[in-house]
Amino acid sequence: MDCDTGVDDALALIYLCSQPHVELVAVTSTPGNVDADQVARNNLALLELCGRADVPVAVGALAPLRVPLVTTPETHGPQGVGYAELPPARRAPERRDAVDLWIDAARSRPGELTALLTAPLTNFARALRAEPRLPELLKGVVIMGGSFFYQGNTTPTAEWNMHVDPHAAAEVFAALAGLPETRLPIVCALETTERIEMHPEHLAELAAAAGCAVPELVLPGDAEGLRSRASNRLVRHVSDMLRFYFEFHRLYDQGYVAHVHDYFAASVAAGTARFATRSASVHVETEAARLVGTTVADYRGLWGEPPNARIVSGNRPAEAFAEFVSSVGALARRLG
Repeated sequence: MDCDTGVDDALALIYLCSQPHVELVAVTSTPGNVDADQVARNNLALLELCGRADVPVAVGALAPLRVPLVTTPETHGPQGVGYAELPPARRAPERRDAVDLWIDAARSRPGELTALLTAPLTNFARALRAEPRLPELLKGVVIMGGSFFYQGNTTPTAEWNMHVDPHAAAEVFAALAGLPETRLPIVCALETTERIEMHPEHLAELAAAAGCAVPELVLPGDAEGLRSRASNRLVRHVSDMLRFYFEFHRLYDQGYVAHVHDYFAASVAAGTARFATRSASVHVETEAARLVGTTVADYRGLWGEPPNARIVSGNRPAEAFAEFVSSVGALARRLG
C-alpha cells in the first residue's frame, strides 16, 4: 500500500489490518494530505494500534516530480488524522527508500503482489522509472484517483491525487498502456468513491460491533472538536478522525458525512468488494493551467490508443459499509 495518510487512507489501512487473508507486505509513504515524514509517522502509529508493528514502513519522495507540494490540513487536520491523537510509534521507518522496497518485493515475488495506491502517484512513477518491468512483476494495481464525467474535488475538473502530482499520474498511466485487459489497473474514481459516503450511524454501528459500553454518538448538533470517550481504543481514534472529516464535509456544503474514498479502493484490492468496470484509455492533463490534473477517459477508442485502465463504473455502498463495520468491529473487539 502506498498512501498519504489522510483520514480515509487511515480507514483503508485499518481495514486491511482487519482482514485475516490480507498480507500487508509494506506500507510506503507519499507526500500529499500531509508531508511524507508525517505520513510515515501516521502509518507507523496506525499499524502499531492495529497490532501490526511487523509491517515495514518506508518513506519515498518528499515532493511531487515537478510541482511544489500542496497539503490539506483543512481537510484532514494538521497531522492528517483529524482530531485523533495517535500514540507515537516505538519504531522508525525503514532506511530503504520506498522505491527500493517496492522493487525488491516485486522481484522476489513475481505475479503475487497487488499495488494499492491511495496517494498521488509520485512513488509509483519513480518505481516505474527504476524498474520498467514492474507492471509485469505485479499481480495487479488498484488506484484511487481521477474523475470522469464528474466534478473534481480540488478544481472543477480535477481530483486531489491526480492534481497534486499530475506528471507522476501521466507517467504511470502511460507505462500501464497495452497490458492484457485482466492486468490493467483498476481505477476507483470520484464518481464511485463519493458513493461510499459514511454517516454518523455507521460509526455508531462500528462501536456496537466492537462491544463499546455505551453508544458512540457523533452528531451534527455537537460542538466542533469534541473528543470521543468510547471504551474501545481503536473506535475512539476512528471516531476522532471521522468527527473532523464530518465537520470538513459540512463546511463545504456536502452534509455531515465523510467520503471514505480510500477504504473502497482497499476493499477492491482485498477482493471483498463487488463492482463493475469499463476499460478505457486515460489521459492526465499536465499543461493547461486550469485543467492540470484533469483525467479524461476514452471509452470508445477514438484516440486509437490501447486501454490503460479499468475504471470502476458501479459499486455497492450498503455492502461496503456492512463489510467495514463487521471487519473493523471484529478487529477492534479483539484488540480491546
